[in-house]
Amino acid sequence: MGNALWQLIIQSDSMSQGVMFLLLVMSIACWTIFLYKIILFRIKMKQLYQALHTIQTLDSFDQLLTLSTKFKGTIPGYFLAKNLHFLKSMLAKESCRSLQEHEYTLLEQHLDQTIDELVRTQETYNVFLSTSAAVAPLLGLFGTVWGLVHAFIRISEQQTADIATVAPGIAEALITTLAGLMVAIPALVMFNLLSSYLRQLEHKLISLADFFATHTRITFREQLSK
Repeated sequence: MGNALWQLIIQSDSMSQGVMFLLLVMSIACWTIFLYKIILFRIKMKQLYQALHTIQTLDSFDQLLTLSTKFKGTIPGYFLAKNLHFLKSMLAKESCRSLQEHEYTLLEQHLDQTIDELVRTQETYNVFLSTSAAVAPLLGLFGTVWGLVHAFIRISEQQTADIATVAPGIAEALITTLAGLMVAIPALVMFNLLSSYLRQLEHKLISLADFFATHTRITFREQLSK
């Protein structure tokens, strides 16, 4: 079976071979992106789990500052450092150690913006998977139509439509459809899996933002009560 398919590919014209080569490149790229993103997601989810576990045990805001240093170079470290910098800039403007209610609102908006920024960054290359899932069947269909046209031309040239004349052309045409589906189906599954992982990562970032905002409120409330 494998040798027969390979012979059909070799016997195909340059257009059909070009379509199948393009589909092969798309398949390799999809699998590379998927494996790369899965490994990264697992690492980043582990970092977020560790950061969330640690932040729940903090007793003071100073420990939160230390936490951003501990996780430097990671996604939770970037998240904490960026929002701590924003918080410090607000405190510097006010020249005090407390925040007004509207400033807490600004901080929460900045937390949400940081989450959106990180999520958009993690979506890199996902569009290639979704595009491949949509385009691959169309490329396969294009190759099929092209192959069928050549099959009918061969029939007209030989003035016969017996199975020996028709079968090779039909098989040559349909193999591109098969190749297109073999790219599109895995690409769609990969895209959905990565989207699911992305939603989980976003949920952990939201939890981290909630803990950050809560610790900030509690810290300044305690300072005002002293």
